[in-house]
This record gives sequence, structure tokens and C-alpha cells, in this order.
Amino acid sequence: MRIRPLRAALVTILMTAAAYVTVAFNPLSSDAAVGFTNPVASAPYGADPWVGFDNGYYYLAATTWNNQVVIKRATSAAGLPAASETVVYTGTAAASCCNVWAPSLHKLSGPNGTRWYLYYSAGTATCCDGQRSFVLESAGTDPLGPYTFKGRLNVQANNGWAIDGSVATIGGKNYFLYSSWVGELQSLFIAPMSNPWTVSAYGTRISYPTYDWEKVGGNTEEGPYVLQRNGKTFLTFSASSCNTPDYKLGMLTLTGTNPLSAASWTKKSTPIFQRSDANGVYGPGHHSFFTSPDGTETWMAYHANETTAQGCGATRTTRLKKVTFNSDDTPDLGTPDKLATTLTAPSGDPGGAVTFPVGGTRYRLVSQATGKALDAKDCGTSDGTAIRQWSSLGNACQQWTFTRTTSNYYRITNVNSGTVLDSVNCGTGNGTAVHLWASLGNFCQEWSLTPVGGGYLIANRGNGMVLDVTDCGAADGVAVRQWTALGNTCQQWKITA
Repeated sequence: MRIRPLRAALVTILMTAAAYVTVAFNPLSSDAAVGFTNPVASAPYGADPWVGFDNGYYYLAATTWNNQVVIKRATSAAGLPAASETVVYTGTAAASCCNVWAPSLHKLSGPNGTRWYLYYSAGTATCCDGQRSFVLESAGTDPLGPYTFKGRLNVQANNGWAIDGSVATIGGKNYFLYSSWVGELQSLFIAPMSNPWTVSAYGTRISYPTYDWEKVGGNTEEGPYVLQRNGKTFLTFSASSCNTPDYKLGMLTLTGTNPLSAASWTKKSTPIFQRSDANGVYGPGHHSFFTSPDGTETWMAYHANETTAQGCGATRTTRLKKVTFNSDDTPDLGTPDKLATTLTAPSGDPGGAVTFPVGGTRYRLVSQATGKALDAKDCGTSDGTAIRQWSSLGNACQQWTFTRTTSNYYRITNVNSGTVLDSVNCGTGNGTAVHLWASLGNFCQEWSLTPVGGGYLIANRGNGMVLDVTDCGAADGVAVRQWTALGNTCQQWKITA
């Protein structure tokens, strides 16, 4: 996930006014697609992904940085980018309310029958030393729940820090894998489980950073996830600080008989997946594995950044990659793919992409919280024109067109001025302003759309923050800015034609 405290994704909201025909924007299925392009999830919910396929659907969960656990589902890989986020749990207890990281779903048998168990890390409102591991239980066999809170996993003495939990079944027994600290070494731990929400002993350390490639920016091993093939067990993990472009994957192999003993695990001396400068992929890590719809292929979901300057925040996006295997059954992950490369979908994928806003169509962006529209201040046409919310006026100053750039990102253009929505000075902090500017073709002028709560989160490609109505103000003229995703309606926008 990440080492020590790190700040989060950024979310902002756009609000303006326009009284046109109110036709809700709903994505439409297209003809069957032969492939898909990464990313399949963008800011603000694209980091630390878990992906699975169950009963005809892909499911994707990722870090939110707020008090919500969210899952999206789609029938095809190409449909994941536009799939709606479903909030399956909202934390309320002080110990598990905030900074939700690294959800991981596992379908397990237990005292209550077969259920989905959703493990995640969370802490207090102040990021990030309060992180602990928690678990939810589904009411049935639907990965979307409903879920009930089962509690904290007591894996560390004195309620110690514990993140990035996942479950591995080895020899018919379940084990909880996670990351914690021993001195200045962020290490991998394993604990035996008596049922899906309880460990029967504190975790024991089975690995810690020993190679230079695990120590870039910090001594880090985290994000453990097991992959099994032909009776062999491989424990893959993320190494080095996620705040660097050298975040990468390493691997342990279970060579002994006791998974609880460090002596039973052998570490590969070199990383198995790392940055590709040629393909513009930096910090690839925090991954999970899943099986293709027809059960014949193994795939990996992981996150990565697009520049060397991006770190542990919401700029990370979810990508999918097919896994091949060497003759000794070890996984061969190859090189991370360049964004926008058309990849063949997992075997058995029915195809079916989703169309986003239709090019050339004029849309209004209306705040879910206030009902006011995203508006160019005073119908300004010059570079630097401020963005605000205003009552609907039905004019071109409150109308916007969407132009797809690449990899599920869009340039949003004001109809009146022809200038585009821009993150001021490519800022990266909460409160960064939004204005109109001539098109520069950079990431600071591209935006992703994530459906949630009947509206959309509109996130900047450069900083991962979303459009936000300042302080949830309801009056005309309230500025629209960028902010970390908070999960509220002040950051959700209806897109209507």
C-alpha cells in the first residue's frame, strides 16, 4: 500500500447553472469489443486494486482515502472504466472510520456458510499511523453485499499497525497476510485464522527488505498476495516506497511445509515486475490476481503512475495484465503495458465497451448537492476565467463538450469560449483552483469520470483530485475547486444534455 503516513487523493467539484432539457447522461452499450485499454479505473478510486470475476461480472475495489468502501462491477473489461461505484460500507467507528486502503475480497467458507469477506485497512481521520486491518462479511454470495462489519483483526500485539491484508488458503487452512513494522523495516507477516474474521494467533514475520531494490525511498515490503499453480504457492508483494517510481513487485516461494515459519519461504533475488520508462509506467505495484471468465487464464490487476513525480496518492490508476508462466510454474509478469495500448480481453470476456459523453454534444454539469451548474464566471473568454457554480441560465457559458484524449480521459471544453477546464498551475494540493485556459495538451487539462451516487466524480489526471464545491456552499458564485475525494454529494455531478 504505502509506507508510513502519506496524504491522499484529491477531489474537486464543479457547479454551475444551465436550464436546458434535462436528459440524464447514461452510458450506452456498444457493439462487442475485441479488446480493452488501460486504465480500467482512474482517480480517485484507482490505487491498490483488487479485481475478481464471479458469476458473469468483473468486480473492482480500490483505495478511497475516505470512510467509504466502494466496489464497481461490469460484464466486460472494457466496461469497467464507466462502471458505477457502489458504496458497500461507510465507516463510523473512530478506529475504522477513515483513510480506507487496499480492499481485498475473498469468497470463503465459515461458520455462516460461504460468504464474501472484504478485508481493508483503515484508521482515524488523520493519515496514516492509525491504520489497522478490518473485515466485513456479506449477507449472501453477492460481492456487492450487503455487508456487516465483523471487526478488527487482532494480528499485532498491542493493537499494532497492520495494512494490506489478504487471505491465502494453503493446505486447506486459511492464513491472513499483511504488512507491519519491525523497527525501520516494513515487513511481511502471516497469521493463522480460526474463521474468516478471526486470527488464532498474532502474526509472525516471514520476510523483510534485504535487497537494494526493496529499499528505494524506504525499507518496504507490503501488499502481499498469493498466487498458486500446480500445487505450488508463490507469495508476491510490493517493494520500495510507493512514493517513488521504483515501487515494484517481488516474490517469495513456499519451499517448506510450514507457512508460519520464515524458513519455509525463499525470496527471489530480483524483482518480478517494475517500471518501464519506455512505456511511461512508473511505480507499478499493489496487485491482485484473478481468473478469466472461462477459467483458462490468470490475470493481474495492479496500479501505476504516469510520471516519475507522482507518488502514493490518487494519481495511480488500475491496469490489467495477462500472466504467463515459466516452465517451473513461476509467474512471468513481463513488462507493464503502455496506456492506450489495445489489449486482448481475458478469455471468455463477452466484450461490450461503454460510451462516455458523445463528442460534440453539449452537456451541463450540475452539482448533486446544490442543483447548480458549472459556470464560466461572467461568460469570460480569456485564459484564467474562473469556474464557479450558478443557477441554471440555459446559456453556452454553462455548456460543455467532452473530447476523449486517451485511456478514458477527457478534455472538457466550454462551449462559449472554446477554452478548456484546467487545473491552475498544475497544482497538487487540496484547494487547487480550476479555471479556463487554451488547450495545452497536458495532463492538467484532462479529466476522468467515475459514476457514483447517481452522479460522477470528475478527477484531474495530473493530480487525482476531484471537482468540489467549496465548503459545500449553496449560493450562486461559490467557487469550484479541487479536493481529495470525501464521498459526499458536493463532489458529485450530474451530466445532462
